[in-house]
Amino acid sequence: MANRMKKGSAVAAAAVALVGGFEGLRQHAYPDPATQGQPWTICYGSTNGVKPGDYKTVAQCKALLSLELQKYAAGIEKCVTVPMPDSRFVSLTSFAYNVGVTAACGSSAIKLINQGKTAEGCEALLRWNKAAGITFPGLTRRRQKERQFCLEGA
Repeated sequence: MANRMKKGSAVAAAAVALVGGFEGLRQHAYPDPATQGQPWTICYGSTNGVKPGDYKTVAQCKALLSLELQKYAAGIEKCVTVPMPDSRFVSLTSFAYNVGVTAACGSSAIKLINQGKTAEGCEALLRWNKAAGITFPGLTRRRQKERQFCLEGA
């Protein structure tokens, strides 16, 4: 599985398109929609070290997304113990980017996939559509798309 997220690869392009499409691009730092404060976010959902007033160019945002996706992909590679097609890898990387590697790896979705219950695991992604206890339509749409990618090649 190593190097799936290599810059310029089809998998990296698919992950950037999926995550970027749901996260959207915002060049000025903004507060978390669920908390109206921390964590502050910029670009395509990046929260690492972001503070009010931060600004990045489009090129900086694209480079940041590609770099950060490699970290989340590496986390998925470590916790998913069964072979998976590229589409499922992209789906789970997107999921981890949104909820964090620790939460993703501890989720019933990945536990079920690791048990060979792929369809059930992919369905379990749909449960992750809330932030701060509030159901967000955007998260619901994202999980539906991740579920679709997850089931490809099942």
